[in-house]
Amino acid sequence: MRFITRRSFQSKINMGLAFIIVCFGLVIGVMNHQVSSRAVLQETLKRGQALAVNLSARSVESILSMNFLRLTNLVTDMSQSDDEENIVYAFIMDTHGQVLAHTFRNGFPVALRMANQVNYDQVISVQLLDTGTERIYDFASPVMVGSTRLGTVRVALSHTAIKTSINRLMWVNMVMTAGATFLALIGSTFFARTVTRRINALRHSAEEVVRGKLDIQVSPPLDRNCWEIMNCQEPRCPAYENRIRRCWYIAGTFCPECGKEGFPEKVKNCRFCPVYRHNAGDEIQSLAESFEFMALTLKNHIEELRLSEQNLARQKQLLKTILDATPDLVTLQDKNLVYLAVNRAFCRYSGREEEEIIGCTDSELFDEEQADLNFHEDKQILLTGESFSKEIMTKGSKGKKWYHVVKLPVVEHNNVIGLLSTARDITVVKQYQEKMIHSQKMEDLGRLAGGVAHEINTPLSIILGYAQLLVKEVPAEDPLKQDVAIIEKQAQVCRKIVSDLLSFSRSSDKQKIRMDINGSIQEVIDLVEPIFRQNRITLLRKLDDQIPPVSGDKERLKQVWMNLFNNAADAIGKDGCIFIRSKLCAHRRRLVVFVADTGSGIEEENLGRIFEPFFTTKPVDKGTGLGLSVIFGIIKDHGGRISALSPVPVEYRDIFPLCEGETGPGAIFFVELPLEGDTLPPDECIEFGKNR
Repeated sequence: MRFITRRSFQSKINMGLAFIIVCFGLVIGVMNHQVSSRAVLQETLKRGQALAVNLSARSVESILSMNFLRLTNLVTDMSQSDDEENIVYAFIMDTHGQVLAHTFRNGFPVALRMANQVNYDQVISVQLLDTGTERIYDFASPVMVGSTRLGTVRVALSHTAIKTSINRLMWVNMVMTAGATFLALIGSTFFARTVTRRINALRHSAEEVVRGKLDIQVSPPLDRNCWEIMNCQEPRCPAYENRIRRCWYIAGTFCPECGKEGFPEKVKNCRFCPVYRHNAGDEIQSLAESFEFMALTLKNHIEELRLSEQNLARQKQLLKTILDATPDLVTLQDKNLVYLAVNRAFCRYSGREEEEIIGCTDSELFDEEQADLNFHEDKQILLTGESFSKEIMTKGSKGKKWYHVVKLPVVEHNNVIGLLSTARDITVVKQYQEKMIHSQKMEDLGRLAGGVAHEINTPLSIILGYAQLLVKEVPAEDPLKQDVAIIEKQAQVCRKIVSDLLSFSRSSDKQKIRMDINGSIQEVIDLVEPIFRQNRITLLRKLDDQIPPVSGDKERLKQVWMNLFNNAADAIGKDGCIFIRSKLCAHRRRLVVFVADTGSGIEEENLGRIFEPFFTTKPVDKGTGLGLSVIFGIIKDHGGRISALSPVPVEYRDIFPLCEGETGPGAIFFVELPLEGDTLPPDECIEFGKNR
């Protein structure tokens, strides 16, 4: 056994080749079976052809004499012959396809007549047919007298019977081959046992490695180890008492003949070592030892990779969490401007999932104009290596949004390899800026308006007084009376303008009282409704009876409702609807009054200026541009807020029950007033959809 173990693996292969010759007999047996089966099949087909040709020759005389009884006897005798027990059927047809004689007991199947056609110049035609219950070989032979064809003879042999004969022959061959193989296996088992046992052990170890078990022992244990052979007494040596790995696989051993390097360079110095010569085995043992060393090395590498992977996974998850948590739009593109990474905010902005964005360019995500602009900006950054920042404004379903965009080149080894972009939403900052500018402008205009009003109020009162005296003193028939009346009328208009300017410029000094908001709204409705009805303008109302009394100046708030209703009526002209609604928002400690009309609405570019003094879209003789400014000041004095929405989004239109035939409100004004003892936060906006 040790002799066999110490032999090389190549010698064992050579001994195994001797037994392969024996096994080669099995191949010959299989080939013999195939040849025999083919011969049986060919012989059977030849016999069928002979039967068909023989029956054709014997039936000539009977067909000529129209002796149908003899024809029937011919086909019957053939099918009942003991030697032809595999004949399925036989029949004879004339040249017109009429069956003259057949062997079918239950009637002749008509479909068989055209199943196998034979030409005049053919001696025999063979077809493999499938009847549905079995497969048959159909032989067709023409009945000829000289060059004249009298009919056709058809004979069928059972494919099953032929296959049975072939199978019988196959079993005989199989038994003989199995016997020869069994004898060969008995002879080869003894010689192959040693090789196969160790190869199986190596295969089993490989399967264990595949399952993840890397602490394996494939090579057989040594009868004497290196420290025993060399009589080593150095416990500090890494090979000392190490019974798993051979010493030539361990680096840094203390033997003076060993090199300091590791495997496989170390083996070159170990070829003549007594330990190596005593313990080294054949190729299979060397393979097993190398496999053990590979598994141990792989285990160490996997452990290092696992620790590195865990660390990378934590870092990646932390970075992704930070990027997804930030509201800024963050993207990373390569030098071809293909997206490599995006955060959740950018996915929401683009309306796509992360998997849909990665691998795409701007031309696949944005419209042509935006993609072209981004392309030129990004290419400039990649070429120059300089950062870029700008502020952009976008328009969407939620209105205008402002973003501060910063684009930075990603540099590696002094080469620009990509582009990092961030976009921060600065809409709120822009809104604060606009509000501050607007508040400052309103404050300055208020002081200016107050000063102007005070300066012109006295001379205007004198002009109006003298005009009124002249109207009384000038006779009615005097043409001058009409001119003086015009002066008085225009002076009254100027006085109204001055009054509005004073109302806009000063805070109310009137004392606020507890009042009913719904009551003040109803009083104004009762006052203007008859007038509006003349222009076929309908007022609809839905007042919340849960609104508690609030502290306010009733007359000035009535002025607010009056101006809002008049503005709505002016926007409608004739034939329209005004809807007034009050709503208590108890959880937000405020009340809201909605005034919606079916007018033409407010142009988008004018929506931000409607509360500015002297701004109006009405004709010169129809308005001064101070009505909404005065309203703005009154609501501000009450600690509230007023705003407008136009055009009204489709999803909001169902909230207002307008007149029949109307398509929806053209504009909506919102008046917010705090409940008693509360104030509205300056940055809070009306959430229209939540205040239904």
